[in-house]
Amino acid sequence: MKNIGMKTESYRTAVATGVVHAPAHCIELLRNGNTEKGDALKTARIAGILAAKRTDELIPLCHPLPIYRADVEFELFEKHVAIIATVETIGQTGVEMEALTAVSLAGLTLYDMLKPHCESQDLSLDQCKLLAKQGGKSHFSQVLKHPLAASIIVLSDTVAAGRKPDTAGQNVLEILQQANFSNIAYYILPDDPEQLLELIDQQVNHYPLILTIGGTGLGPKDLTVETIQPLLDREIPGLMEAARNFGQKRTPYAALSRGIAGYIDQTLLMTLPGSRQGAKESLVAVLPALIHLFDVQQNIPHIGGYA
Repeated sequence: MKNIGMKTESYRTAVATGVVHAPAHCIELLRNGNTEKGDALKTARIAGILAAKRTDELIPLCHPLPIYRADVEFELFEKHVAIIATVETIGQTGVEMEALTAVSLAGLTLYDMLKPHCESQDLSLDQCKLLAKQGGKSHFSQVLKHPLAASIIVLSDTVAAGRKPDTAGQNVLEILQQANFSNIAYYILPDDPEQLLELIDQQVNHYPLILTIGGTGLGPKDLTVETIQPLLDREIPGLMEAARNFGQKRTPYAALSRGIAGYIDQTLLMTLPGSRQGAKESLVAVLPALIHLFDVQQNIPHIGGYA
């Protein structure tokens, strides 16, 4: 199965359709709910809903999902029935297969209940296809429409002294590059508030986004939050709430992060944890929100020529 552990949850919907072809007298039996096995449309609707809820048991590599809505509707024509299935969830992956499975099982149920009333060659199920979907990457973009510059500031005495490599900053750099950030500055500083203040002062309004990595914990030298918070003109608490909530589902230690986010003039600054996984999870959790924020503000010029 595909690993979806680092994907964020979102509201997802899918609509699928299919067609059952049958003789006109069979369509009339459906209309009247009068096949020898009972009301075929009602039975097929239940079959489709059950199929949507059990798709992961039927298709080997599908993930189990909480199904918040599964509905199957029918449109009757002279010699065919159109099946429309709608499925909704809040999850880390989409419900396209659930909608398609609902259509397929609803169609097969109609086939089964109509076959005593006509020749087998007069029945067929086809045109099973996805009509629409919403949510996930297709709806909440994780890539900027136009490149923007960013700055990464890693805060660590041991990394600055060369006693260990920086894995957290490099991982964040890769994520930003994949999201279409460009001209990404990369700095490594010791845990020194004065050096951090000096560098931020140089970068504000020259970079739309500044990410610090490290110093958000509870150690005696974890002073990133205390250093940056007085500088913020407008905090955005929802960003770090989302990051901590995302991390909390993966490790209980996420509750100990004191990260903050907000604007200093026209620059958005966000503090990430110093661990590789913590920094990655925090950024992944808020990346769609950051992309939306910057895409909406593309027409607002940043001092320094970034547009």
